[in-house]
Parts: sequence; C-alpha cells; structure tokens
Amino acid sequence: MIDFAGLPYYEDVSPGSGALPPRAWTSTSDARRLSLNGTWRFRLSPTATTEDESFARPEFDDHGWDELPVPGHWVLQGHGAPAYTNTLYPFPVDPPRVPTENPTGDHRIAFDLPGDWPAAASGGDALLRFEGVESCARVWLNGQELGVFQGSRLPHEFSVGGLLRPEGNVLAVRVHQWSAGSYLEDQDQWWLPGIFRDVTLLHRPEGAVRDFFVHASYDHRDGSGTLRVDSEPGGRVTLPGLGIDIATGETVTLPVEPWSAELPRLYEGELVTEGERIPLRIGFRTVVVEDGVLKVNGRRILFRGVNRHEFHPETGRTVDLSTMRQDLLLMKQHNINAVRNSHYPPHPAFLSLCDELGLWVIDECDLETHGFVDLGWRDNPVDDDRWIPALLDRAERMVERDKNHPSIVLWSLGNECGTGRGLTAMAHWIRGRDTSRPIHYEGDPSCTDTDIYSRMYPEHAEVDLIGRRAEAPLDDPELDAHRRALPFILCEYAHAMGNGPGGLSEYQRLFETHARCQGGFVWEWIDHGIAHPEHGHGYGGDFGEELHDGNFVCDGLLFPDRTPSPGLTEYKKVVEPVRIEGDGPAGTLRITNTHDFADLSHLAFVWSYEIEGLTVADGPLSVPPVAPGESAELKLPEPPATDRAGEALWTVRAVLGQETPWAKAGHEIAWAQLPADTRGQVSRPRTAPAARPQRGPAGSGTLALGPGVFDAASGALTRIGGIPVTGPRLDVWRAPTDNDNGAPWQPDRRYGLIWRELGLHRMRHRLDGVEPTDEALTVRTRVAPAATDLGLRADYRWTADGDRLHLAVSVTPEGAWSCPLPRLGVRLGLPAAYGRAEWYGGGPGEAYPDTRAASRIGLWSSTVDALQTPYVRPQENGARADVRWARLKDEHGSGLRIDGEPAFWFTARRWTTEQLDAAGHTPDLRAGDTVWLNLDHAQHGIGTQSCGPGALPQHHLDAGPAEFSFTFSLAR
Repeated sequence: MIDFAGLPYYEDVSPGSGALPPRAWTSTSDARRLSLNGTWRFRLSPTATTEDESFARPEFDDHGWDELPVPGHWVLQGHGAPAYTNTLYPFPVDPPRVPTENPTGDHRIAFDLPGDWPAAASGGDALLRFEGVESCARVWLNGQELGVFQGSRLPHEFSVGGLLRPEGNVLAVRVHQWSAGSYLEDQDQWWLPGIFRDVTLLHRPEGAVRDFFVHASYDHRDGSGTLRVDSEPGGRVTLPGLGIDIATGETVTLPVEPWSAELPRLYEGELVTEGERIPLRIGFRTVVVEDGVLKVNGRRILFRGVNRHEFHPETGRTVDLSTMRQDLLLMKQHNINAVRNSHYPPHPAFLSLCDELGLWVIDECDLETHGFVDLGWRDNPVDDDRWIPALLDRAERMVERDKNHPSIVLWSLGNECGTGRGLTAMAHWIRGRDTSRPIHYEGDPSCTDTDIYSRMYPEHAEVDLIGRRAEAPLDDPELDAHRRALPFILCEYAHAMGNGPGGLSEYQRLFETHARCQGGFVWEWIDHGIAHPEHGHGYGGDFGEELHDGNFVCDGLLFPDRTPSPGLTEYKKVVEPVRIEGDGPAGTLRITNTHDFADLSHLAFVWSYEIEGLTVADGPLSVPPVAPGESAELKLPEPPATDRAGEALWTVRAVLGQETPWAKAGHEIAWAQLPADTRGQVSRPRTAPAARPQRGPAGSGTLALGPGVFDAASGALTRIGGIPVTGPRLDVWRAPTDNDNGAPWQPDRRYGLIWRELGLHRMRHRLDGVEPTDEALTVRTRVAPAATDLGLRADYRWTADGDRLHLAVSVTPEGAWSCPLPRLGVRLGLPAAYGRAEWYGGGPGEAYPDTRAASRIGLWSSTVDALQTPYVRPQENGARADVRWARLKDEHGSGLRIDGEPAFWFTARRWTTEQLDAAGHTPDLRAGDTVWLNLDHAQHGIGTQSCGPGALPQHHLDAGPAEFSFTFSLAR
C-alpha cells in the first residue's frame, strides 16, 4: 500500500487547497471584471524541487526574466518543446509520483486596479479566476499564498478581496508540467503545459450571485415550458419575450418554443439580485431515455457528430473566440449537429456558441487514464478510493460550471479509464445534482453507471446486431438486460486519419435503419499538426520527443489550418438531412426529410438538366414543407429540347432559402444526381479507318501506329503526336494511406504493410513479346515482385483509327493471391508543361470506392498542383472517380485527351508514387520534370482501419481477371 503522506503538493492526489467551490459560469454581468490576460514575466526551471519562493514577493526583481503571452503554452513559445503521445504516459508510471525532471514555469504579472474599481470599504469581495492551467498551479497574490490546484481543463477561483491594492498588485503563479493530476489527463493529445485559458479578476458586490441553476424543461404533449431558476442569494428572473417576472425558486409553466440543435430558440432574460444583474439565455428542452431511445422534446434524435479537441496550430489549446466560432460555423455548414467535448470540458464560451448556433453537446469530464491499459489497469486511479475526491472534484467543476447550457444533453464521466469505484461515485454525484441529463461513459461494457450504451469503432456488422438488440450477451443476465434496454451511440467512429474515412455511408444507413442506433461522433474534428519551420506542420517525433506516437495526432476532418479535408466534404454528403431519390428517366422524385425537428420550409429546391457537365436548363422546384420523418413524391419537369448530344443528368439541390446565423442564403444542404436517359452516352470523337503498324525510318528502331510512336524492341509507347510520353504500363502500387497501414492490433488486415512485404512497391516488368500484325500491336508482359511466385499477366493491345490511339489492357493473375491489390491500372508520364487538367466525371474533389458519396458528375478543371490533397503525412490521394474522359493541357491549350471504357479513376501529380511514399511531410515533395498520370480500372477501398474497421468486402480490389481500355488523342 502506497503511503501518500509527505509527498510534494504537486504529487498530492487531493484536488488541491484554497480554491472556492465551483459555480455556474457567465460571460457577463454588471459587476466589474478585469482581464489579466497579456504579457507576463516568465522563468523556466528544469525541475520542481526548488524551494525558492522569493519570486512571489511583490518586490522581487523579474526584469531579467523572459516575457510570455498568457494565455498560452510555454513549450510553444521557445521554452522546451511539445510532446505527443496517444496512450503512453511520457514519464514512468508510479502513481501519484512524477519525475524529478519536471519542467516548472514561474509566472508573474503586475497590475493596477481600474480607477472605478469598487473600494474594499464598499463591501463585497473579489475573485481571482483561472479557466485552465496545465497541470498543477500554486498561486500567490501580493506575496500571500492563495492555494494549489489541479484539474487542467477546469476553472478554479480564489477569494482575494482583502489582498488587493489600488496599484502595484503582483500575481505569481508556479506551474508544474507534471503532477498527480497528469495521471488523470492522458487524453491522446499534445502535452502542453502552461496557463492556457483566461485569467480574470472579478468583483463580487454585496448580494452578488454566488451560484444559479436554470431549470427549463419542455413538454412536447402540450407545447409548454416550465421554468425555475434557483439562485444564491435569491432575486428575480425576467424574460420579456415570455412576459415572465418571477422570484428565484418560483416555478412557472406557459407556452414556449423549444430549443433544439435544428431550431435553437433562446429566450433573453435577466437574473437580478441585490448586488448583480446577470444576462440569461434560456432554452427549453427535455432530455430522457424512453423506450430504449434517447429523446429530446419527445423525439428520437440522431447525432451527426464530431469529437473536438481544442486546438490551434500556433497556440495549441489556447483557442480564441473567433476560432471557436469558425469551427462551429464549419460544422453547421457541413451538416454536423453534435459535438463531443473530447476529452475535457472546453472553454465555456464554446458552449455558449453551441447554445446560440444549435448543436447537441456531450460534455465530458477532464479524465482519462488510458496509459494504464498496457499495465492491465494495475493501480488505475479510478479504481482507487484515495483518488475519489479528485475525481468528484472534476465532475463537480464540470457540472457546476456548465449546467445552464441547453446544448448539453449528456454528461460524460470521462474517456478510456477502464472501470472502477471512482466512476460510480462520479455518476452518483451527478445524478444527485442534475436529473435533467443522462450519463455517458464508453469504457464499461456493462454500462453499470450509464444511461447510454456507447462504443468505439465497432464494425458495421456489429452495429447492425446492436441495432437489433441482438449483440453478444454479457455473462451477467441482469446487466445484459440493462444494457440491451439502452440507446446506442458510437462516441468515436470513422477515424479521420489521412485519406478517409471510408465506410461512412454504410454506417449512416444503419443509424437510419435502427431506432436504437442514434448516430455517432467522427474522430475527430481537426488535425493537431503544430506549426513547424521545416515540416510545415509537425507531428509526434518532430520536436525531439523521447516517446511519441507519430502522426496519429493528425486524424481530423480539418487540416491544421482549418481547411476542410475531402473527408469532411464526404461526411457532409453522407449525413445530409434531406434524402433526394428518384427515377430520372421516369421524371419522378422522392424528397425525404431526415431532420429531427425542422420541416423543409427553410429550404429552397432547384433543378438543373446537364449534358456532359454543361447546364442546358435549370429552375426552381416546388417542394411542400415536408415534416420531419416524412416524404413527398414529386415530378421533374419535362426534359428540355436540345440538339446537344451526350450523357444527360438531372441534378437536384436543396439550399437555404434565407440567411441564417451560420450560412448565407443559397448554401447547399443536400443534392442528388439522377440519370435523365438510360440510353444517354458520353459523346466520343468521330472514328476513322483503322491504321496499321508501320516500321519507322531505317535505323530508328521504331514502330508507328496512328499518332503513336513505339520502340520496336520493347513495344513501349514513346510519343503521341508530338508529345513525349513515358509508359503506359501496369501499376498496382499506391503510397499506403494511414488506413492502409492499419492499427497494430489487427495485423492480418494491415494491407499497407502486407503489400510492402509482398513487394508490390517494387514490381518487375518482364517483356514476353512484341507482336505487330496488320490490325494491332500487342505487347505481352508479366508483372511480379521478387521472391514470390505471384504475378500478373498483362497484355497491351494497341490499335489506331485516324488521329486516335486505342489501348486495350488484359490482366490475368497468377499464383494464390491472398490479399487485395492497392490499385489496378496503368501509369504514364507527360512533360511537366502539361500541368492543367480538365475532366468529365466525378469531382470536384478526390474519391475512392468507399469515399465517393460526395463526388458528383460534372465538367471540372484544375491545375495538377491543385489536384493534390495535402495530408500532413503524404500518402495516396487525389483520385477522381467515374471519369469518362480527361485532358492534360499546356499553357497554350494543347495536350492529350484520354477516354476510358469503362469510366476510370484519374490521378495526376508531379512526383512518382514512390516519391510520395517516401515523403514524411508535405514539403518533402518536390515537383519534377514529369506529370505522372494514373489511369485506374479499380482502386481498393479506404476504410478506417487506422483505428477501426478496414474497407468493407464490397470495396476490396481482389486479384482477378480484368479488361479495360483507353483512347488517346491530341487535345485542342
């Protein structure tokens, strides 16, 4: 048994000392406040063993110290370096002890009170408030020690009214990077010590609000809301919009409009006590688990969610209000309706924005002990009674701070902590304090302490079983029955690391099929790449860490600069709250409203009739205000008369009819494309009489076939018209994605590693014959890796008519292929001048077999450079799906056109796949003198196996016989 007595305060498992009890947060009131954010003096020591506290004295001379912005992290300001781990503690695990090598930052700021700051003689008090400090802080004001606290992402306040001076106040804070609290904060993120949230001085007049609790429920049966506001001390509550003027503690029921993520109705009001006026924004809503389903305001809700760490590439977890708003606007604009605060409460201003803009929120306690998993959970703090006060303190500080936000619909005990008595104690306390929200926690399969059954990364088949309440039973029948009666969510799924995630559409169909499956939260919102002078954005290992988890920290739907990734575009399409389906040739349309609460009156619908990507006609579509969960059957207009030939498509779009707080009118919410005529074909260039292979001039060693020139000995194509080319030849390799490389615990499906072990990245091409005939030039090859008998027979049959050159490729596998192929197609090179691409097919962004929902057929153009997706760790990217034809042009508009039969996957880049594979960071890629094209018959799916299931079987590219063809002609 460990004796905790005599440990330094930063190794103490208690919550700390001196801080006041937690209370509700409010951003404004009529009481004075003074921000202490700004430039502080700073000194870093390598250990925490110093007993020198002289720096806390007001007269201490700190002019030789460095300057540091607060809020901020000292490791992002040139003092030490950040470090990233996923589960591993970056120090020896010996709870509650931490290393002697414990970077300790001493902070000082001098400040004067404003001239109108109330004098001490006027009564009342003043509070010093810290919104967040990592990981342990000891605080002095004017030489007087105030106390010690842990709990990095939670607020702490100290009473300081009797210590303030009109001028010359000195606040001193000693911050230790490691503490006992660090064992509770192993949350898959950068370790970033410092005072990283606001520091504020608050005047508390006599009679000011000590705490208040807004209880605002909604009864969907009669449309009434019930309001009671408890306050200490008491006062009055007014809501002019409802005509309410009541005493605190009094209950009133009256008709109201409810709050929901889709319709976030807030009533402005005020809480007035003898000493303070506090603005209120009240949303009426009721959250219950009923009939095995999570309901808000009487209706089942479906989470279209994301997990969100607080992150900025320059400032770490110090995130300003404009960046918070930017995040939420992007979420709303991409049909996201829910946020899980992973894995700690966010800055409180973020929750106010969620109230305002409308998002469901899971508020999660600042708790994760994941580093104990590899130790068999030995000495896990959540199952040790001595840690329970610290756990309860974290739960209380979360609930008390955030209890008045209508956006919060679930409290979460924490993340990946195993199981234990501490979690039970937290759940018991929360239920005793707030009965209006169910409790979430994923790490206990028995759901003993929770109202929600929550999982991470289950495969689709298991989600289907869970949805039917037919999952594998627990050993305890009573617990099994309890769990089967609960609603189910995926608190993490679809790991958005690198290229991907794949399989979103199949998950979404399961959520929409089974009432019990109430959606999930993609991991996660943003790549945590830290700005780096050499790499652009750095990940684990780029800052000299002794222990790290590489680029696993780059697993978001946004790139570090907050540019949406293709994964976010795909997610928007998959979760769109309007389903548009129909039969284009028959002219019928079915519009289904999958909103939880809103009808479709806020949307406008438009149609366009397109032939080979060009709009021939368009117009508005009259759609009734379909209620949530309902559908409407409509007729499309008659196809317009036109002489234009080619493939015809209807495109139907749902857009915002009016401007909202999060997007302008016309912002697209949902869309669909329908074939207009099953007989429609892509227009092709005219045909001409077939050409015959001809020998080139004596001694040239060439063959000519139509516009093509070939090496007579190897059969390799060297020119098309006047354009030099390299290839084409069979290609099966792609630079493995993070999902290809997979998770270590699934070795049999880590295809990126299996492909490399097989040697698919170093295939050898053997020439078996060059056979010119009157009709064609046939080149026979075998393509295979060394050290194995696996191979692919690849025959290239070249024909020509007029100025068009045709290639038919036939592929036959040899040997017992036990894994899918990465890709199957041909690769060829063009001179670097051909750097502009046009294509008719899927776009505008990249797509793969299981990430193609957002790819729409159209006529697109781009530079080759802009076709690249800049994943922080380079990998396969940039393919366009369903391409009918593509053109590569130079600055004069001349170039090469490629038609495919069937439609193909098109990729163009200025480096080879091998160079892409070798790069560790995006700046490592250097443009060469060749534009390399991949024209693929097929691609293997992406999946989400970097932390989850791989590509579904229907998206595997199994080795088998294949035939495909391309036509090359000069583009004008």
